[in-house]
Amino acid sequence: MNWSIGFEPLLSWTWLAAIIAPLALLALAGVALGQRGGLVRVGALAALALALANPVLLDEEREPLKSVVAVVVDRSQSQDIGSRTAETDAALAAIQERLGRFNQFELRVVETGKASAADDRAETRLFGALDGAFRDVPPSRIGGAIMITDGQVHDVPASMPGFSAPLHALITGEEDERDRRIRFENAPRFGLVGKPLAMTYRVTGTAGETGTVEVSIRVNGDLVATDQAAIGTEMPLDVTIPNAGRNIIELAIPRAEGEITDTNNRAIAMVDGIRENLRVLLVSGEPHAGERTWRNLLKSDASVDLVHFTILRPPEKQDGTPINELSLIAFPTRELFVEKINDFDLIIFDRYQHRDVLPILYYDYIAEYVEQGGALLIAAGPEYAGEQSIARTPLMAALPALPTGDVLEKAFYPRLTDTGRKHPVTRGLEGSAQEPPRWSRWFRQIGIGEVEGETVMKGADDMPLLLLDRKGEGRVGMLLSDQGWLWARGFEGGGPHVALYRRLAHWLMKEPELEEERLTAEGQGMTLNVRRQTMADEAGQAQIITPSGATRTLPLTQTEPGIFAGAMETDEIGLYQVANGDLTALAHVGPVNAPEFADTVSTGEILRPLAEATGGSVRRVAADGRIELPGIVPVRGTTNASGRDWLGLKTTNESVLKSVNRVPLFAGFFGLCLLLLALGGMWWREGR
Repeated sequence: MNWSIGFEPLLSWTWLAAIIAPLALLALAGVALGQRGGLVRVGALAALALALANPVLLDEEREPLKSVVAVVVDRSQSQDIGSRTAETDAALAAIQERLGRFNQFELRVVETGKASAADDRAETRLFGALDGAFRDVPPSRIGGAIMITDGQVHDVPASMPGFSAPLHALITGEEDERDRRIRFENAPRFGLVGKPLAMTYRVTGTAGETGTVEVSIRVNGDLVATDQAAIGTEMPLDVTIPNAGRNIIELAIPRAEGEITDTNNRAIAMVDGIRENLRVLLVSGEPHAGERTWRNLLKSDASVDLVHFTILRPPEKQDGTPINELSLIAFPTRELFVEKINDFDLIIFDRYQHRDVLPILYYDYIAEYVEQGGALLIAAGPEYAGEQSIARTPLMAALPALPTGDVLEKAFYPRLTDTGRKHPVTRGLEGSAQEPPRWSRWFRQIGIGEVEGETVMKGADDMPLLLLDRKGEGRVGMLLSDQGWLWARGFEGGGPHVALYRRLAHWLMKEPELEEERLTAEGQGMTLNVRRQTMADEAGQAQIITPSGATRTLPLTQTEPGIFAGAMETDEIGLYQVANGDLTALAHVGPVNAPEFADTVSTGEILRPLAEATGGSVRRVAADGRIELPGIVPVRGTTNASGRDWLGLKTTNESVLKSVNRVPLFAGFFGLCLLLLALGGMWWREGR
């Protein structure tokens, strides 16, 4: 019980003072002047004042509040090393059991550190979790905090204002642990394809370790070199970027004897490969309506350097005009098709016919260029079916189809074939899903026979319209109509000429995104996304090897024709190996070179300054393979809240009011009698 006296005046304190003050002055004046009955008048006035002030005796029933103790459990990935997880679980169970014996403590357990999709750095942030546990607790009720961790904490503040309780750290792991790690010091995010990229890295050992170590260098999973690195020294590295788009540069060192983990024996750098401008040679046989369509499209592509020639004056047009009076450039046939032919990524013959502009031998050079990895596109018109067709030259060895001599003049809608609906060049072209397609008609098509390669578009009478073929190491495309310009001019609403022509050109130039058979994997947060591009009807399952070496399978389901995908949630940060059929891919899930693995040796030195500043302690959970935990002692202050075999937690003096019993002292018959007695005594004394 808590007894106290309060006042509940019948009048406001202002009015009470206005009434009592003059009377008090008169009564005191009478006492000072020695008037008879002065003291009795003072007593009567006091009784009147108490009656008006209405004193109340209060009896409060209070319930003491508990101190709140937070136990922050580190569940980061570095806690999976060795026996740390078992030590953590044992320590948590023991702390819960010992705190359960005390009624004055309220226990809050917070487990944190697991990597999540929203965490882009994978740091161990225990103090953020501690703040969350005490968010609704006033500072006077905080009894203390216990952290169970390996000591590698990345959000340790310099001080903890408002936290006046002891902080204790229970460290998992063994003393004198050894670890060796490798990391990139300088790793540019972009590099030119086929050119060396300058990088630097460093191998770090424990406790001043020296010597050299062998470093394996892999690019997209392929071993490209080995190096000898001096421990503790920044080492130079030149890597040639092989592909456009995402490339994974991986450095690895062998596990040393006695090393606690090899998780940080790898370092990853993501480098986006950028191709130097693609060089395209466009040769137009003669001016025609569609010529500018190809030229404008290629000129608008910032990644393409275009060299364009139009044959305005073939050899048979000789009218005697001196060359120096012609505003024409002589076609540099030898320079283009002999000396520099291998400098071009793509050669386009746009309605070109053999008119002795190119010597016959040069067509052999072009066919050899394709066989050795070059790209050739034939945009055919009526000349392809004529007597001067380039199909009647040695170039025929590189062509996917030969003309029949027919030129079909009739309206038709270009349509995708079943193969074309899956092929990355034509898949998903805008308007292709409707019947008839939501684009304009064409009116001319060249007849062919002996088709090789894949027919991805068909035209009039279901004849092949767009062919794609591989010849040796190179690629050939053939568009058997010169009517594509109708789409560019908006005839009958036009059509997707930009997407079609650009994809066609880039497929010929072997852009990775347009490969028919392609497997890619990508980490988004803590989710591994796998995408399979294939011409097959089924993709099957993807086989996945996790950073820890475990094998998992992931079903791939069709999302659109030719595309199969799957996603896998994971809590393991690192490099994943994905395989499907003969294709493999690499993906890194979680933050690259996460701080969580920058240093994995357990230590108490990071938390010690803050723990000692709050009166707490830092000690190891296990010693000589045995779990040894201190006892828990309630303490009143935080000056010294730890000892050799105990740790202290602060108790609080706070309580919560349950009920109040009030007894008025001047209420009812007692108050009336006391007041009448005082007034009667005053009257009696005055009457004598």
